[in-house]
Amino acid sequence: MDFFSSKIIKWYFQHKRELPWRNTKDPYKIWLSEIILQQTQVKQGLPYYQKFIKTFPSVSELANANEEEVLKLWQGLGYYSRA
Repeated sequence: MDFFSSKIIKWYFQHKRELPWRNTKDPYKIWLSEIILQQTQVKQGLPYYQKFIKTFPSVSELANANEEEVLKLWQGLGYYSRA
């Protein structure tokens, strides 16, 4: 490992935040965090992530959900104004 990489990794282990998507191997939960965090800061996105996972704990439950319910949970992330 080169000098720069080792410095970055050391910094990460000293300053990392405990985030729910870092403690899972569930692709759905990781995917959901990636979508939310594309244009939203972690501080604002975390409550949306938690509500989404509580309401739709699996991708199949999300796929079978009422579109209105999904959009209501998504409301406030700013995607409507960017579309």
